[in-house]
Amino acid sequence: MHPFFKELQQGSNTLGLSLSDDTLDLLLKYQDALVLWNKAYNLTAIRDPKEMLVKHLLDSLSILNDLPQGRLLDIGTGGGMPGMIIALCQPERQCVLLDSNGKKIRFLKQFIADLKLKNVIAVQTRVENQDMIEELGQFDVITSRAFASLTDFVDASKPYMHSESIIASMKGLIPQDEVEQIKAQFSCDIIELKVPRLDEQRHLLLLKQI
Repeated sequence: MHPFFKELQQGSNTLGLSLSDDTLDLLLKYQDALVLWNKAYNLTAIRDPKEMLVKHLLDSLSILNDLPQGRLLDIGTGGGMPGMIIALCQPERQCVLLDSNGKKIRFLKQFIADLKLKNVIAVQTRVENQDMIEELGQFDVITSRAFASLTDFVDASKPYMHSESIIASMKGLIPQDEVEQIKAQFSCDIIELKVPRLDEQRHLLLLKQI
């Protein structure tokens, strides 16, 4: 058994998730690969696997129960947070992980190939690349943990949206000023997240075009 299996199981149970042992194993394989590649490629500033478990795995898992259904785009996925974690937990959902950083996308492509994952692809591109916008099409859900600015995330998401698409933005503190700036265009449902063993504020903002 993986040394972090019990901790991940307890954490996911606390989040109200019923993940199978196979899914928990997949998540830990992903973390192990991230730790290994991180030594050479600097995929994440977090080095300690125990800290990774909380700040990457459990943090990403905390949005699962509130995430709308449908085809998903993760913009600025980096090492795969939250997109890869969503894909591993929800094999019925099609996911596209997008980042401009070649090293991070190489890692994700290798992991996808090694585990023969069928519901997720990783794409190296800038988010505003017009050819890629046309190739990838529109998504039901667009996630990101990467954007400091909510308005920048909204602007980047718009070309990938249809009329019913939902933007799911992972935030620490609620950016009240930015929520005000977009309220003429988007309704905003703010969900407080409780990440086990993380003593920081976390929120999920679900934005839908009015």
